[in-house]
Amino acid sequence: MSPSVWQPLAAALGTDGFEICAPALPGHGGEVRAAAPTLAAWADALASSVPSGAAVVGWSLGALLALELARACPERVKRLILLGATPRFVTATDWPHGLDAAVVNSFSDEYIKQPAQTLRRFLALQTLGDASRRRLLPQLEAAAIAHSECPLPALADGLKILAESDLRGRLAEIGQPVRLIHGEDDALMPVGAAHGLAAALPQARLTVYERCGHAPLLSRPNDCAAEIRACLDGQNGEP
Repeated sequence: MSPSVWQPLAAALGTDGFEICAPALPGHGGEVRAAAPTLAAWADALASSVPSGAAVVGWSLGALLALELARACPERVKRLILLGATPRFVTATDWPHGLDAAVVNSFSDEYIKQPAQTLRRFLALQTLGDASRRRLLPQLEAAAIAHSECPLPALADGLKILAESDLRGRLAEIGQPVRLIHGEDDALMPVGAAHGLAAALPQARLTVYERCGHAPLLSRPNDCAAEIRACLDGQNGEP
């Protein structure tokens, strides 16, 4: 996704009292070369665009990056607000809260062969279970990186990072307050992943939206904005 995916949430938040910055992920801002295709390298590439003591809001792959950034650069991250987050995207024998590895691998393989069509399938999966599904897909498509018939290296790298990352063993190192926002019917990152995160992180609070899929920042921007504002204002206790 391009940074424009944040526009509805940014509009709902307004700018009274704080500054909003939405940097592009590596390789998503028009540059020819991105960082190496690892979670640590992408988080390191983003670190310079995060001012010290920031509240970092991350969604989906961005939530994984936000967790790694908070772990590796704690001086830059005062608190985390994570939407549709998971510490591990792919299922394992001890982690049922994700997509099967074969499904993830098929997305990666098909993206190389048919990038535009595969991206559309991936976006459609994000709308499943959401009461606002019909209007969500056009919003997601409008905010996606423009595509031709050639695959974009950064998007292939993003899928690789999703397939290979597992932060479960590092979560205890993240001491910042964390607010988790998740859709109850998220088909891409099941709500069990958010419950697992909430249990493993030292300071976490989880809010689950009913009849909501993987993109609450688009389907429930006002609710997300209210949650974020309360978090930034220190209301309702920590985190």
